[in-house]
Amino acid sequence: MNVSCRELADRIQNLQPSADLQDVARLCLLLSNSVKDTQVLASEELLTTVWKEVGLKLQAATDQHAAMTAELEELSCSDPRGFTPDQVWVLIRAIKVQSQILQLYVGQPALNV
Repeated sequence: MNVSCRELADRIQNLQPSADLQDVARLCLLLSNSVKDTQVLASEELLTTVWKEVGLKLQAATDQHAAMTAELEELSCSDPRGFTPDQVWVLIRAIKVQSQILQLYVGQPALNV
């Protein structure tokens, strides 16, 4: 039997009592997408392990996203007709970072660029 969204939300609220509704919903989605069988989330030990893994992945993706945002802001001041190969790679890396973040939320494999 799989863990229900309500059960998972209750357990998240216990782990992070200060979380607001949007954070709890986001965490339910991230946690459930990170495992093949949501029943493993019924185990307190496995839930904690998955919680930590998801937290690390999300933090890494958030850091990458912030760095890419700064690079894209700088790139937006350039004339696209004169982009250098390095500037094109900035765009490709931005697509990859967005794909990784999307993968966390939809549970699909990231775009392989």
